[in-house]
Amino acid sequence: MLATIGVGSVEDLFADIPQTIRLNRSLALDEGLSEQEVYGELRGLAAKNVSTEDEVTFLGAGMYDHYIPALIDSIIMRSEFLTPYTPYQPEISQGGLQAMFEYQTAICELTGLPVSNASVYEGPSAVAAAGYIAKHHNGRKRFVVSRGVHPHAIETLQTLAVGYGMEVEIVELTDGITVLPQLDDQVSAVIVAQPNFLGAIEALQELSDAAHAAGALAICAADPIPLGLLEAPGEQGIDIVVGEGQTLGNRLDFGGPSFGFFAVSQELVRRMPGRIAGETRDMDGKRGFVLTLQTREQHIRREKATSNICTSQALNALAGVIYLSWLGRRGLVELGELLVQKTAYAREQLASLAGVSLAHTQPVVREFPIRIDGDVDKVIAHCKAKGINPGYRLSDNELLVAITEQRSRAQIDSLVGAVKEALA
Repeated sequence: MLATIGVGSVEDLFADIPQTIRLNRSLALDEGLSEQEVYGELRGLAAKNVSTEDEVTFLGAGMYDHYIPALIDSIIMRSEFLTPYTPYQPEISQGGLQAMFEYQTAICELTGLPVSNASVYEGPSAVAAAGYIAKHHNGRKRFVVSRGVHPHAIETLQTLAVGYGMEVEIVELTDGITVLPQLDDQVSAVIVAQPNFLGAIEALQELSDAAHAAGALAICAADPIPLGLLEAPGEQGIDIVVGEGQTLGNRLDFGGPSFGFFAVSQELVRRMPGRIAGETRDMDGKRGFVLTLQTREQHIRREKATSNICTSQALNALAGVIYLSWLGRRGLVELGELLVQKTAYAREQLASLAGVSLAHTQPVVREFPIRIDGDVDKVIAHCKAKGINPGYRLSDNELLVAITEQRSRAQIDSLVGAVKEALA
């Protein structure tokens, strides 16, 4: 900077300021903090003006309290991203199309599959759309679905399967993970989650091998952040990877909006719903972006469409790729490792309490269920009275606890103390 403006040193830059009015002492400033820590400190200062108390939440079950960097709003609120309509005219939509292309690239790297679309509405409808692909691919009549898939996704699949003329068979979990029954030649797809709804890591290679041996597709509803640590589903034989993208830079805004991601093997690319942004060259040889495949009912005859959902969630998907770029490859791994460490600590501390046991013993990343010797509703009520939401109620005696990087060790200890008091 000094060289650019033609100044030799910082001292030369300030030469015109008299020594008598310069600050000739060091400032007693604290060490620098991260953006997340500064934000927390500012919230604490603001709370002195208005009497408000934030609930400390350990609620997950598909939507999670991750930190959202200020960078995301500063970009997606720009008018060129916030207000444009769909990019039918590529010559005036290069920025939006490139954002879609970069997003698709990130999803392909996370999932281990070669092609991603430009997003769909949300996770559950993505699972249902994946089932529709399987039906058209092999013409079979039955889905085998793990109970570890999110309940909302199962309900959505069951609803749309009626229209598909398909049956949905639910496979219960064994010690927290999916054990498939014998598959016959009427199974169109095996659908599992990674990690599953109870937080357990599934053996995807075994599940995909079993599906392929029966001539069925293997579909996985994946949580994107743990994919920074886990082997990519596409590298374990999964044909279609879908999921809920809320954890990638999208806030918990009263349940939405968020976005769904959708990636497939090369064989299935022409059956994939939604839009695909592609890279090309114009007549002058310059790099450019276009909508490559558009399989929606708006673009082709209704009976040939692979989806009747007209709108991708491009703005929310943009937030997702900004978040991944902000973290970077190493940052995503470090975030995953932090989640594993915090979750292991919370799991160990809760399981050490009298009257609490683990509902399964499988490896987890950020979420796990506990079994309580007592009424889980009373435990939840006691914790909430102390400003803590302890998690998602699974049953009369089971609680699903989620840990994110937002939860400190002190907050985890507070949860453990509140559960201990409630049981006492």
